[in-house]
Amino acid sequence: MKKAFLFPLLLVCAFNYSQAVRKYSNEFMNIGVDAAALGMSNTMVASTNDVNSGYWNPAGLIHLEDNQVSLMHANYFANIAQYDYMAYGSPIDDQSAWGISLIRFGVDDILNTTELIDSQGNIDYNRISLFSAADYGFTFSYARKLPVLGFQYGVNAKVIRRIIGKFANSWGFGFDAGIQFEKNNWQFGLMLRDITTTYNVWNIDEAEYKKIANAIPDKNQELPESTEITAPKAQLGIAKKIIIHYDYSILAAANINMRFTKTNDLISNDLVSIDPALGFEFGYTNLVFLRAGVGNFQNIQQLDNREKVGFQPNIGLGFKYKGIQVDYALTDLGNQSAALYSNIFSLKVDLSLFRN
Repeated sequence: MKKAFLFPLLLVCAFNYSQAVRKYSNEFMNIGVDAAALGMSNTMVASTNDVNSGYWNPAGLIHLEDNQVSLMHANYFANIAQYDYMAYGSPIDDQSAWGISLIRFGVDDILNTTELIDSQGNIDYNRISLFSAADYGFTFSYARKLPVLGFQYGVNAKVIRRIIGKFANSWGFGFDAGIQFEKNNWQFGLMLRDITTTYNVWNIDEAEYKKIANAIPDKNQELPESTEITAPKAQLGIAKKIIIHYDYSILAAANINMRFTKTNDLISNDLVSIDPALGFEFGYTNLVFLRAGVGNFQNIQQLDNREKVGFQPNIGLGFKYKGIQVDYALTDLGNQSAALYSNIFSLKVDLSLFRN
């Protein structure tokens, strides 16, 4: 029944898009992928170096030595929403690499109660149907080394598909660009998301819209405009990995996440909003990993109009053996952020394992 209460919210979201820059448009593409990264509060812009680089910073794909695949599944909002991700990456030559990935964020089996009451005013439960609301993001990534030693860059081409049952659907297109630099065991990264803005065009079923047009008097009487624009975002990252007595390693990473609009982020003004994040990974013989991180610092207004700083801690655990890596992350600990905690699992496989 919890999904039934999502229906009005979904319709409001679908029928209030307009041709304007949105603070939180296509937000499912900003959740993050890979339990290892989520356990470190998404601080991967500088250090990412595997198949998941297509999401975090495509420049990191250049570090691939062989073909890799990655899979992830997570449940959100008390298992109401399903979040899935898959990716494939491969080196092209010593100077370049490519990858593809697919993200799906969806709520399935939602009750459609728009026809619950028949023309005589009787409630007929047989008139209830089910539908899904799902967002899809397909990304093609390319990375290449620059002539300057230590530099590499990458670009993403994204296709966005969003479907809300038979009520509305949209297509969107956009691009990302990233760069990395390494020197003296320090790693630096810059990721520009939606660098050209991501443009979504919605198609709204007018017949279905009319069924809810009078649900609230004097509201939703006209079809909304059908386009929206996702504004660019920037992420700066720095990381360093330290090896201790050959068997132990510590990776420390930090991100500065920037939106060019005013939000509830820790530092915010009319020009830019900044949300810092810190992440750590402790490794033993490149076999076992413990991770922790903190991010999503937000200014939260209390009922008495005071403000406090909320944050999102994360922890994670990983195992790697002969090219197979399994990772786990627990996010939203202590209910510091607005969402409930989530258990996230991911799998990464080096395909060279099957050629030996």
